[in-house]
This record gives sequence, C-alpha cells and structure tokens, in this order.
Amino acid sequence: MLKIYNALQYPAGLDQAVKFIHGAWGNEKNYVFYFDAIKHSFKDEAIPQFYILTRDEKPIGCAALITNDFISRHDLYPWLACLYVAPEERGQSLGNQLMEHAVQQARRAGFASVYLTTDHDGYYEKYGWNRIEDGIDLFTAQPSRIYKKQTLENENR
Repeated sequence: MLKIYNALQYPAGLDQAVKFIHGAWGNEKNYVFYFDAIKHSFKDEAIPQFYILTRDEKPIGCAALITNDFISRHDLYPWLACLYVAPEERGQSLGNQLMEHAVQQARRAGFASVYLTTDHDGYYEKYGWNRIEDGIDLFTAQPSRIYKKQTLENENR
C-alpha cells in the first residue's frame, strides 16, 4: 500500500526520514543541513514541509515544499523540491503523486501557485507544469528552468 507521510510524522522516525531524503539529494558534507532543515519544518499548513512516500511502510520516494530552492527568484514561492522516486519504482507516476500532494498542501496553506526549478525538459510538462522563465542557480551560476503550477484551476497569480 502506498502512503505519503510528512517526514516529521514518518512512523520509522525523523532519523530514517532524513536518511532517505539525504540519501537521494545530499552529499558527505551536508547531512547536518538536511537534518536541521527537516527537523525545523512543519506538520501542518505552514511551509516548509518534507514528505516521504512509502510502499508497505518502506520509503520509495520523497519531495518537499520549501520557501526557496537555491535559485535567485526569492520573490516566487513555495517551491516543490527534493522530488525523487527510487529507480525500481519509476514508471508508475509516483513522482506525480508526490507533486500533487505538495500542490494540495500549498493550496491548503493559501498559495495560488507552486514553482519548481530543474534542468529536466519534458517531464514536468506531462503533469501540467508550465515553464515560465529562467532563474540563476546558486551552485552553478547558470540559468535554470522555472516551472509553475496553479493550485486552483481558475487562479491567475
């Protein structure tokens, strides 16, 4: 059975949630960063929030809803970030389930839109994300695609 947990409420505990998310996105130097960010996230309608997707309670994916994803456009938020699905679980639209969960959480928090930044081309468009412009990536100082998805069908902001 599939289930999405807020990382703070993951039954195996915070340490295991952080270990999975960091394993997908981190490196040997930034575990403490991930732990601190996730530990100080929120369980309710505020952001940031981090999510763990499980199959039969085993983590198979993750995502986050955060205020900035290391991109120059601080005026845009919230950001979908940390989207990951284990390779053996791909091809089942599980990434979309995580994205839709984050969009629903953003709607509950009162946001009309959600943003993401990526170097992928073609994946997010399949799920209703629209490329709006580029921002500058903190780590590469290069342009990075910015996508937007409205949380409500008739919202324009």
